Amino acid sequence: MAEIGACFLGAQIGVVPEFGQSAAYVEGWLKALKEDKRAIFRAASEAQKAADFVLAAAGQSKAAAA
Repeated sequence: MAEIGACFLGAQIGVVPEFGQSAAYVEGWLKALKEDKRAIFRAASEAQKAADFVLAAAGQSKAAAA
């Protein structure tokens, strides 16, 4: 979830993310998706909530950052 949230935040504030993901990280997602096809949707939803919280705490909104 942290990687997804970092991408959301980066996109909202204009920072291009770098994807240096390790094989273990990708393998973890593959395992999770094999066990639960909707896991990525829940993770993305929670990551967006976290990104919105960080932006609000910094005094920014999604509309202001866009």
